[in-house]
Amino acid sequence: MQDFAASGKRVIPIQIDTGTAYGKPEPTSKLELAQVGKGTPMGELMRRYWHPIGKLADATETPKKVRVLGEDLILFRDKSGNPGLVYPHCAHRGASLFYGKVEEKGIRCCYHGWLFDVKGHCLEQPCEPNGGKNLDEARQPWYPVQELYGLIWAYMGPPDKKPILPRYECLETLEEGEFLETNDDSIGGGGPQIIPCNWLQHYENLVDPFHVVILHSSFSGTQFVEQMALMPKVTWDTQEHSVRTVSLRQLPDGKTLRRISEAGLPTLRVIPSPRIGRYGMVESLGWVLPIDDHSFRIFVVGRVKEQGELVKMRSRLNGKLWEHLTEEEHQQFPGDYEAMVGQGAIAKHSEEYLATSDGGIVKLRRLLLQQLKALKDGKDPAGVSFDSNAKPVKYLAAVSALKT
Repeated sequence: MQDFAASGKRVIPIQIDTGTAYGKPEPTSKLELAQVGKGTPMGELMRRYWHPIGKLADATETPKKVRVLGEDLILFRDKSGNPGLVYPHCAHRGASLFYGKVEEKGIRCCYHGWLFDVKGHCLEQPCEPNGGKNLDEARQPWYPVQELYGLIWAYMGPPDKKPILPRYECLETLEEGEFLETNDDSIGGGGPQIIPCNWLQHYENLVDPFHVVILHSSFSGTQFVEQMALMPKVTWDTQEHSVRTVSLRQLPDGKTLRRISEAGLPTLRVIPSPRIGRYGMVESLGWVLPIDDHSFRIFVVGRVKEQGELVKMRSRLNGKLWEHLTEEEHQQFPGDYEAMVGQGAIAKHSEEYLATSDGGIVKLRRLLLQQLKALKDGKDPAGVSFDSNAKPVKYLAAVSALKT
C-alpha cells in the first residue's frame, strides 16, 4: 500500500543518514602504554632499561641540551674524557648548566661557580668560606652513562635496579672488512631526525608487515626491493622479550622469500634490510628513543664495509629523501612518517578497528602490558640482566630465499 498525503500525492519517506560523525564520543588513548614521563606506568618501565641518548660526538666540552623520556637534561664530557648527564638546574640557585663551563673534573655553574663532577658531587663552592664546608650535601642530580657501539647510553631508573648494559651478538661478531657505523637520522622512521608523534606508533609499526605492501608499494611506489610488494603470509610469535614476525612471499621463480623481523623490549627494532642486497642475518639494530609523549627519534648501529652505508637505508619517496619533497609530493607519495604522524600526537586507540592483519599489534601490546604487571608485582621486566658475564643478546631477524 502506498502512502498518500491529503492532496492525493505520494509521500516519499525521508531517509535517515546513519554512521555520521555527529555524536561521536571523544576518543581516548592507551596512555598506560604511550606516556613515558616520570611516575607513569610505561615511563617507569622505560626507566628500568638503558637508552641511547646520543652519539659519542654529542658529548663534548660544550654542554648540550637533551630531552629523554620527558626529562630535560644536560650532556657534557669533562676534560678528562668522562661523559656526564645531569639535571639542568644547578643545585645552588637553579641557574642552567647549559651555560656552565666544562673543566678537567666536571662542569662549573656560570652563576656562582659551583663545580660538579659527572656523578653530581660538588667539588668546589668558590664563594663560600674555605671553598665550602658542606660540599657533600650539595649533590647535583645526575644519571649513569656508558659508551658502547658509538652511542652514549643512559640509565634513568632506580639505582638499586640498574641492569648491565646489554651487548648484541650481531654487533659483536664482525666479518673481515666490516666495522660498526652509527647513525642518528631516524633511519626507519621515514622522515626527519625527530618525529613528532608518540613512540608507540612507530614501535607497533615494526610488527605490521602488511603496510609494506600497501604504503611502501602501491602508494609510495616500490621503496624496497620489488619482492616486498607481494602480499605475504604472516605469523607472529611472542618471545621472552620480543615479538617476532615471519613473512613468507612466493616469488615468480618458485622460491619463497622469508623475512624475519622482531620488535624487542623496550624499544628495539630488529629489521633486516634487503635493500642493500644482503641475504642472511640482520646487519643493523635500531633503538626508538621516546623524547617525550609527542616525539621520538631512532638511533641505528650496523655492520658495514663502506662509510655511509647506513644512510643508504633511508627511505626515498619519488626518488627523494623526505626533507626534499614538496608538500604535494608528501601527499602523493606518503611513507611511514605520514602514516604515523597522521594518527595524531598520540594515536586515538578507542577509534581503532583491529583486524586479523593486526595480530602483531595485539601481541606486542600484550607483551608490554605483561611487563607493566611484572613491575607492579615487584618483579624485573623481561630483557634486563644483572649478570656482568651475560652472553650477548641474539636475534634471529633475517632475509632468505628458500627453495620450494
